[in-house]
Amino acid sequence: MTGVRGARYDGIADWYDGYNEAAAGSHGAELARLLGPGTGRCLDLGCGTGQYAEVIRSTGRVPVGLDRSADQLRLARRRVPAAVHADAAALPFADAAFPTVVAMWVSTDVDDFGAVLREAARVLRPGGRLVCYGVHPCFNGPCIENRDDGARIVHPTYRAAGWHPAAPWWSPGGVRSRLGMRHVPLADLLTAFPAAGLVIDRVVEPRDEPLPYALAVCAHRPGA
Repeated sequence: MTGVRGARYDGIADWYDGYNEAAAGSHGAELARLLGPGTGRCLDLGCGTGQYAEVIRSTGRVPVGLDRSADQLRLARRRVPAAVHADAAALPFADAAFPTVVAMWVSTDVDDFGAVLREAARVLRPGGRLVCYGVHPCFNGPCIENRDDGARIVHPTYRAAGWHPAAPWWSPGGVRSRLGMRHVPLADLLTAFPAAGLVIDRVVEPRDEPLPYALAVCAHRPGA
């Protein structure tokens, strides 16, 4: 992951790689559809253990990984050798260096989502595309209690933006009960894109759950 909180992922890379494998396969198929065919380098922002690198390659692009967790990168470099240890809010790349940026599940782990988007916009070429794919703020997060019948209860803490170290309904042993998460309400999430100078092209609720867990925002940097 990226940002200051990314260091929390150190020490659990081997566990996380297995824990997340099935979900990465499912969401990877959705990512491929959102990206479509392309060429050139694609920055995998918050690449974790590199589980989306092959999906990026399958679209014709060349993945370049970046993560704050050195432990996650230890595994990521087996899948994407060009992986960089850095903070997403201070990217070590020149302006307009990438035609495509992918950000998978980063909003819950960075300290300043707006700052990350501003950096993503900076390193995008004019006309370049960003796919930001992650937690659906309305149906997935510290305010959401999952019920056995598939329904979800939304608690009044939806408006409590910021870091949540725990929630009473998180499953023991899961990634959130281990690490906590940052909650970015829907309005804050969407307005962060134009504030970063990006134009939103599509907002998608991927997969076919009755209540979506994920939200994808496809945007571009104006110009060209």
